[in-house]
Amino acid sequence: MTDDEADDARQDGALLPGLPPPPPWGASALPPGTYDGTVVLVTGGGTGLGKAIAAEFARLGADLVIASRKEDRLRAARDELAALGGRVTAAVCDIRDAERVGEVFDVAREAYGLPGVLVNNAAANFPVPAEDMSPNAWRSVVDATLTGTFLMTREFGRRHLSAGTPGSVIDVGASYAWTGGPGFAHSAAAKAGVKSLVETLAVEWGPYGIQVNGLVPGLMPHDDMTADIRGTLDLARDKAVRQPALRVGLPRELGWAATFLASPYARFITGHTLVVDGANWQRRTLVSPPVVTVREQLGRDAFGK
Repeated sequence: MTDDEADDARQDGALLPGLPPPPPWGASALPPGTYDGTVVLVTGGGTGLGKAIAAEFARLGADLVIASRKEDRLRAARDELAALGGRVTAAVCDIRDAERVGEVFDVAREAYGLPGVLVNNAAANFPVPAEDMSPNAWRSVVDATLTGTFLMTREFGRRHLSAGTPGSVIDVGASYAWTGGPGFAHSAAAKAGVKSLVETLAVEWGPYGIQVNGLVPGLMPHDDMTADIRGTLDLARDKAVRQPALRVGLPRELGWAATFLASPYARFITGHTLVVDGANWQRRTLVSPPVVTVREQLGRDAFGK
């Protein structure tokens, strides 16, 4: 989403100011060169929010390794990110495959060295009522979102523990890890597991100098959103006005948060999950709205019919 599109999204709430827009694209709160000499590995870095996070690390001097299952998107993202001035390597990877996960770290090491920062952004998701969810649908989301995050994090931790070096892990989560996610039972359960993993490993690995934090995006529309997710968002056409911020987020705002959490300026922050969503997940009505079932919201007939 462009800045102009974000401004357009606030027009219906023009009587109230909402949260101010962020600085322009290309700005950074951290000093130039903050990540000079640091290797940053981003899963799901070929598209969407993963690419936006990778871009902010690139601006600050990082050597990037972006991983994804889709080679064509990786190639396009690699060229786009390299234009920001850094070195970028792309690696095709299914994060559910422990052997392939190890190979991606080998690719990173051979290209630039052991990654000092790991951003676990890759996940799977689609809306479906729980009663309609097949076992395969459950496994596909939980394996990609939770198991894949664990396998990537475990490999990162094992290599740094062996080398005796510090590092930083950022796991991209979701606010329904706290609240539950009607229509997204598989993803909500997996993201709750990711949040617990952040809190557990921060304690286990803190003595060795390894930070583990979570990062939760709010509504940040982008061109790479799946048709299912975009369709769900379109159910609320005044989605910006329904948020306390009276605007949607911009992907770079998530990138700025990620670069801070992994930076030398956040060394004492670990085991924390930072929500970047303009307070959208907090309750904000005195009286709960009428209940509309998930089936109705998704336009599905009664179960069994």
